[in-house]
Parts: sequence; C-alpha cells; structure tokens
Amino acid sequence: MRTLRLQYPLRVLCRVLEVSRSGYNAWRTRRTSQRTQENARLEVAIQAAPVRTRQTHGPERLQAELREDGFLAGIGRIKRLRKKV
Repeated sequence: MRTLRLQYPLRVLCRVLEVSRSGYNAWRTRRTSQRTQENARLEVAIQAAPVRTRQTHGPERLQAELREDGFLAGIGRIKRLRKKV
C-alpha cells in the first residue's frame, strides 16, 4: 500500500481496500510483533549455523544447536525459516 500511496489518495485506497483511515494509520505506526522480532533473530542464527557446521546439520541437529545458543524453536519453524533464507 505504501507504493500505491504515492499514486492515489489515502481516502481512495482505504475505500477500495475496505479499511478505515484510523486502522491504516494504526497499522503503519505499530511496532513489529514479538514473534516477528524473534523470527528475525532466529533467521540470522540459522544463516550462521551452516558456516559453523560445514552445512551438515539437518533440522533436528540444528534445533539442538540453536537450543544451546538460547533459541527455542520447533522443527517446523526452523524448516520454514530455512526455506525463507
């Protein structure tokens, strides 16, 4: 919506997307959620892990290593974030 904001008035965008202007402004100024912040830190740890392990760890072994570093995450979450990275 930010790129469209440069081309169209906010009033029109809110009407088309069926959101209130106050709702849009609240969304825009809202901080990122705790889960999103944790995922960002976990992504960095996942990216660093293959360097330390010579790319030999699967999700189960990676989970154990991340746990030792203080990151609590399930295997499914690790797999999803690995695909994203």
